[in-house]
Amino acid sequence: MRKRVVVTGLGCVSPLGNNFQDTWSALIAGKSGAAPITHFDASNHKTRFACEVKGFDAAALLGGKEARRMDRFCQFAVVAAQEAVAQAGLVVTDENRDRIGVIVGTGIGGVGTLLEQVEILREKGPDRVSPFLVPMMISDNAAGMIAIRMGVRGPNAAFVTACATGSNAVGEAAEMIRRGSADVMLAGGSEASIVSVAMAGLNVMTALSTRNDDVTSASRPFDKNRDGFVMGEGGAMLVLETLEHARARGAKILCEITGYGTTDDAYHISAPAENGAGAALCMKLALENASLQPEDIDYINAHGTSTPLNDKSETAAIKSALGEHAYKVPVSSTKSMTGHLLGASGAVEAAVCTEIFQRDILPPTINYETQDPNCDLDYIPNQPRQAHPRHIMSNSFGFGGHNATLVFSRFEE
Repeated sequence: MRKRVVVTGLGCVSPLGNNFQDTWSALIAGKSGAAPITHFDASNHKTRFACEVKGFDAAALLGGKEARRMDRFCQFAVVAAQEAVAQAGLVVTDENRDRIGVIVGTGIGGVGTLLEQVEILREKGPDRVSPFLVPMMISDNAAGMIAIRMGVRGPNAAFVTACATGSNAVGEAAEMIRRGSADVMLAGGSEASIVSVAMAGLNVMTALSTRNDDVTSASRPFDKNRDGFVMGEGGAMLVLETLEHARARGAKILCEITGYGTTDDAYHISAPAENGAGAALCMKLALENASLQPEDIDYINAHGTSTPLNDKSETAAIKSALGEHAYKVPVSSTKSMTGHLLGASGAVEAAVCTEIFQRDILPPTINYETQDPNCDLDYIPNQPRQAHPRHIMSNSFGFGGHNATLVFSRFEE
């Protein structure tokens, strides 16, 4: 029998709060994290708003010296990891440190540090570039820093699969545990890419919403009048461990990770396949991996970016994967509130799915006003919904055609 993998801790820094519980409360209240951009002067950009993390004091949380040696994406990941480990009550010792690993994914990594140092290079010359530039900008920095701060020496990696990254990180961490490479994994994703060049690049792709006159309603997944996604930032981490390890130390078990699927569309560098074939296969593989049938799924946390193509394609994929049950299962997109955290999105949504089992309430899709004939499922419009799900599916899809689906199940002895 394969090893059972359970979740015992959650941590999060998001546009809705600097810890997980604040994030959760805002989600259930239907609050939007969108606001005018403060990270840079966006006055000449087509999109002048985003879902920024607010009031985040890295120096207070990490120490001034350490914070200065981390890019913002790394700071988010380390703070989220500390919160998750604290909730899990996990104590690192000489006896267990070699069996605790870390996977932190990111779509872009330390782009803020890179841009800052490019300006220093231009203005002051090569000798003034920071010696910390390379370690701060590379994508594996967050996973490495978490291991250093916590003293854990198990498997350590960084996943980069664009907007599927966070879910891939959690899924692959669970697989590492199942194959015996670790007893515990800290897994998640982090992103801090609300920078001028990234916003400009996404604007010229027409990927971002330009609803500058009404920013809190700009992210409207599955709504007929959606016009693009809203950039977000933040990070989330989960503590995963074998059931035996969690029981042995008396940990509270939040849920079980029962299924994981990952595929590629093999279709287009940025656009999803119109019929959702790759995403549908991913969902089917996750169901198979969990030994579940379509009708066992009680809720889907959708990728739901608020772009015209993605939401249409994901709806088609859900129908293909679940058949007639697609019309019976509630679906919502928490990106309507958090914005799109790129490589961190799947991790934040994995934490949300885990918390649903503790609260028995499903987060809504806010800003849903006008039905799109191509998006005709139950998207939990505008208000949360009481429910007692047994099995939850979470989807993440990314540029390059990457797809990842996780299945979380209510823990049962």
